[in-house]
Amino acid sequence: MNEDYPRWYSKTRQQYRGYFEALENLGETIRKQGPLDEKTSHLIQLAAAAAIRSEGSVHSHARRAIKAGATPEEIYHTIMLLTSTIGFPTTSAALSWVSDLAGEKE
Repeated sequence: MNEDYPRWYSKTRQQYRGYFEALENLGETIRKQGPLDEKTSHLIQLAAAAAIRSEGSVHSHARRAIKAGATPEEIYHTIMLLTSTIGFPTTSAALSWVSDLAGEKE
């Protein structure tokens, strides 16, 4: 997994290794159980993260989707598709969180 985590997350992850291994294994296991590819799976999880307004999860799944081959355009489009479902303010917040990631790459 990508080791580019916030400091608090890395510290907690180190302190509770078994817990975090179980979480990572659950995600990996369920992704392998179905017909969706890894990129699509992370785009779906990105959409869910945006819907529940989880900035950390938006960052995580955007990073993972990119690592799995998603383009920035696909990341933005995934979030934009949510507008009629979750509303513009929530969509806008998620877009701002993703733009934080774009700034990391530039």
